[in-house]
Amino acid sequence: MQVEITREYIDQVEEAIERKDTGFILETMAEMYPADITTVLYELDTIESKYVLDLLPPEVGAEILSDLDYDIRNDFLSNFTSQEIARYVNLMDSDDAVDILNELSVQTREEVIALIDNEEKAAAILDLLHYEEDCAGGLMAKELIKVNLNWRVRQCIEEIRRQAEDVERIYTVYVVDNKDILVGRVSVKTLLLAKDDKLVKDIYNPDVISIESFRDESEVVSVMQKYDLEAIPVVNIQGRLLGRITIDDVVDVMQEQAELSRQLMTGISENVEEDDSVFRISRSRIPWLVIGMVGGLLAAKFMGLFESDIAILPALALFVPLITATGGNVGIQSSSIIIQTLSSNAVVFENFAQRIFKLIMVALLNALIISTLVFAFTYLFWHDFRLAMVVSLALFSVVMLASMMGTLTPMLLDKIGINPAVAAGPFITTANDLLGLAIYFGVAHLLYNL
Repeated sequence: MQVEITREYIDQVEEAIERKDTGFILETMAEMYPADITTVLYELDTIESKYVLDLLPPEVGAEILSDLDYDIRNDFLSNFTSQEIARYVNLMDSDDAVDILNELSVQTREEVIALIDNEEKAAAILDLLHYEEDCAGGLMAKELIKVNLNWRVRQCIEEIRRQAEDVERIYTVYVVDNKDILVGRVSVKTLLLAKDDKLVKDIYNPDVISIESFRDESEVVSVMQKYDLEAIPVVNIQGRLLGRITIDDVVDVMQEQAELSRQLMTGISENVEEDDSVFRISRSRIPWLVIGMVGGLLAAKFMGLFESDIAILPALALFVPLITATGGNVGIQSSSIIIQTLSSNAVVFENFAQRIFKLIMVALLNALIISTLVFAFTYLFWHDFRLAMVVSLALFSVVMLASMMGTLTPMLLDKIGINPAVAAGPFITTANDLLGLAIYFGVAHLLYNL
């Protein structure tokens, strides 16, 4: 019977833990997916979660531990002994096992590795520990299916059966030579349909996309997206097959990158979660709030230069929020599109002139529509033709300028190696505020002869 995860069910689980009612817990969670059990554990404290996990089959516990968020898992594992951690690590893919081991102290990590039963898996984990987490080598798992170029189909089938015990998903079979150099791939279907005495070199496909172990994780994401891959083999600089990266690991990287870009664009400088400490959350936000505050003070000081103009024509002050808000919105819209394009590693600088021309045309159309609407509204309510002209011309110029800034600034930062996401939010908004005010009062000076 599938149990719906509600607040009432969470309360029942907590009561069952307090009563040591293992029957209720095992019965209700028997048909749950590990991801659903993980949702339940997020609502429990660490001790209660460990109690539940200890009751579940080790295979389920290993999958749950692999999926837990970093901060929660870190607190969680502090209550486990090395023997308990090793029990779950034994059942994980090597890449998931390494992620967990990297979160442990050096002593605990060595104890866990020493307790791993499978010597081949222990060697694979030790190999993966040498790689940085944000490169292809750090993402890959050692578990894969590979066959030799000179084997016969019969031997390949036997090898697949042997290796498949350690490989959860078989996306493809990789073909290597006698030096373990990746030379191609062969589908399971092709092997099954071929005659037993057929050689692999006669049926394999040499067209295989791979990636070097030192490549950055963003390159891995780009390649797998571009070629629509479910898995990609990882090789060293000589082309020797080291492991493979599967789509689930790439999706995790994509989510992390999207979250980081979103936080940077909204003015959060660190990767923070809702349950982080007050100090850490505040520290991640305050630098950008200070930048915004400084920009606001500069704008106020800048408006002070036109205090005499406002005194002569007070209606000018009424439209300042319109000018600054529109410039900020247009800048953020333009920069968001460019940042999305850059994050997918699309080639932005090819056909640069054509892109700029298209940008200008879009900005021109938007500026014409907005400035026309503002002119009509202003003239209708204030009956002042020159005031309507000042506001509409200033708004037209601000939309054009903000569109250019929102597009070119992220492209320039990306070109010089700075994360373009930092260009959004406070920086573009503040710059557009100051330039927008300068344009607004400049147009007013020209038309009113102030």
